[in-house]
Amino acid sequence: MEDIAQADKHHSKNISRRRFLAGATAAAAFTIVPRHVLGGPGHTPPSEKLNIAFIGAGGQGIRNVRNLSKENIVALCDVDHKRAAETFKLQPDAKKYSDFRKMLDKEKSIDAVVVTTPDHTHAVAAMTAIRMGKHVYCEKPLTHSIYEARMLAQEARKAKVVTQMGIHHHAGKALRMTVDVLKSGMIGHVHTVHFWTIRPRELWAQGIARPEGAHAIPDTLDWDLWLGPAPYRPFHQTYLPFTWRGWWDFGTGACGNMACHIMDTACWAFDLGNRPVTVEPKTTWTNDETYPAGSIIRYNFPAHGQLPPITVNWYDGGLMPWRPPELEPTRGLPGHGGIYVGDKGTILASLGGGPRLIPETKMKDFKKPEPTLPDSPGPHEEWTDACKGGPKPMADFDYSGPLTEMVLLTNVAIRAGEKIEWDAQNMKVTNVTKANDYLHREYRNGWTL
Repeated sequence: MEDIAQADKHHSKNISRRRFLAGATAAAAFTIVPRHVLGGPGHTPPSEKLNIAFIGAGGQGIRNVRNLSKENIVALCDVDHKRAAETFKLQPDAKKYSDFRKMLDKEKSIDAVVVTTPDHTHAVAAMTAIRMGKHVYCEKPLTHSIYEARMLAQEARKAKVVTQMGIHHHAGKALRMTVDVLKSGMIGHVHTVHFWTIRPRELWAQGIARPEGAHAIPDTLDWDLWLGPAPYRPFHQTYLPFTWRGWWDFGTGACGNMACHIMDTACWAFDLGNRPVTVEPKTTWTNDETYPAGSIIRYNFPAHGQLPPITVNWYDGGLMPWRPPELEPTRGLPGHGGIYVGDKGTILASLGGGPRLIPETKMKDFKKPEPTLPDSPGPHEEWTDACKGGPKPMADFDYSGPLTEMVLLTNVAIRAGEKIEWDAQNMKVTNVTKANDYLHREYRNGWTL
């Protein structure tokens, strides 16, 4: 009887801990002993550590592991143990898995999950964790399809778990200052924005056909698990480890790869979300296998509150916007950036850099507006602090879900091959029926959202 009582007592403690961490709210924050009292400055005591599992441990996964190393890393999952080897070595005590579904089912102590897989597996992995009551940090873009982004945001809200999308610039001072400058009215009402990236140039191929033949699957790779919900195809070295981004079945192209970073500023400053009324594509040759080698996309957003209509233009693959007449002839445009055109001035901003009035001579009279956005401890810290009862992360799925939808509308328009009219509330393209087929896709047997 004593053994049973002790077991019940231990079981009760585990349940209490899981309920606290899975359901952390502002009210729960009052029950937490401050970290500096328990562990000293800069130290997270064991009583506050999260038990975190990683789905995708190679590539970006190792950076996420390092950024979250103050927590308890209890499990690591990757379908390619060779690519994840360095991460496995960093965390020798963590349990190792190839199938995240088995990991989540077996490791009952997990409080939170980090998803760092290729884009096509983001949603099924994140949704599985959310429905098990786990907090989720998911890399950008949040999902592979618009439907997945909408469903993830809804389910996370319903489950009351803490979420964050991995767009680290969102936590940076430079981006937040740009948002404050744009909202301050320094350049008046912004009516046109141009965003661009040089990707995929020199990093991966787009506008190419499927390779012929097949290669032997490496012993360390579970190809079937890597494909996950995507249609089966023979293994070929063309797809891995980084180049999957250019393929419709796996990645989200240059826009999906970079626009969650680059468009984030305008989405935040002007509350754009998923509200464009039209999206119009102009692309180089494309096919059913890969994204086009280059594209230009025009979004039209209606007036919103006190904000006027805004036209947002996207360029990738080395295609670039016009040079603003105010820009000095000796200055070039950065590889990734944005131009904001207002009725009282123009701003140029590079990715990760602060706003610059153009011409540069105007910066002599530049006065930084009073900040309206708080400083961030970092995207990972925002998330873990919120899991323990702190403020909600600034890029949670309520924000990053609509941002992802806006970004992925680019790909819907490209596949439709013509201008589309978008009804965000009903998640529907109203003028091109076939375009709605690209809002989501069927999963392979054994995989579900």
